[in-house]
Amino acid sequence: MALSRNIKADRGLTSRMLMTGFFLVVLYAVLIGVLFIFIKSLIVILVIGFGLLFCQYYFSDKIAMYSMHAKVVTPEEAPELHGVIDRLCALADMPKPRVAIAQTDVPNAFATGRSPKAAVVCATTGLLRRLDEPEIEAVLAHEISHVAHRDVAVMTIASGLGMLAGLLTRVMFYSEIFGGGRNNNNNSNAAGFEMVIMLVSILVYFISFLLTMALSRYRELAADRSGALLIGRPSQLASALIKITGEMGRIPTKDLRAAEPFNAFFFAPALASNGAQSPGQGQGGGFSLGNLFRTHPTLERRLAQLDALEHQLGQAG
Repeated sequence: MALSRNIKADRGLTSRMLMTGFFLVVLYAVLIGVLFIFIKSLIVILVIGFGLLFCQYYFSDKIAMYSMHAKVVTPEEAPELHGVIDRLCALADMPKPRVAIAQTDVPNAFATGRSPKAAVVCATTGLLRRLDEPEIEAVLAHEISHVAHRDVAVMTIASGLGMLAGLLTRVMFYSEIFGGGRNNNNNSNAAGFEMVIMLVSILVYFISFLLTMALSRYRELAADRSGALLIGRPSQLASALIKITGEMGRIPTKDLRAAEPFNAFFFAPALASNGAQSPGQGQGGGFSLGNLFRTHPTLERRLAQLDALEHQLGQAG
């Protein structure tokens, strides 16, 4: 159910969030079961697992803000940005989130927070400098839609399992390397258990990663759709997408690499491996293995959806 009265709930997004949550619960159970065989203490396992999940859930906004060098700003400090958010929240008929600015030249925006009441919508200085006001409004309408759909918290929880499995994999890997010699049966059995845990952890990490990426891609399409309908100008969102994608190629690689870990939460991905792609480059809409690892739909697919919405609104008008 959407938080806003004027941003309708997306049934496809809701069903995908529920399905992702179900599979993540199953994966949690598998990981806990395998750990129990080795550690023999359910209490210790639950403390580690839920401790990490609790910290990520309740401090995710602070972690994201700190990592992106972002700061919550007042209406006096950023009157134009607050004015845009005020208009969007009035259009959406929803409570206003906190407003922040990240000091980075990477043109982007993101929403974070464990709940709508704790939500933050953040724009980077690079975005504010490069886009005109209607394009900025379109991008922030996209981010407001994430808050209304309540998908930010689900993404935060979904990525928590991957973090736990990844951490466990590293622990088991270094345990294998630095565990010393194993010359008797007991040590051999222990080594076998460690190897099983490491392999299961890798599998859990991989599956949770694919689930998170699939949810991330769909939620971006849902936010594009809701944001475009909210402002009634899909073409402005399309213009912002094209401009940001093109500008990514002018950002230093080191800055893009620093931003890459937050791609799943960004309006547009920061591509450091091969630079930003032009609108027609590498954006095929067909299935490919590479698409499974994308945090966002291809630019081609996002633009096609916005173009279809533009035509629908034009015909309705």
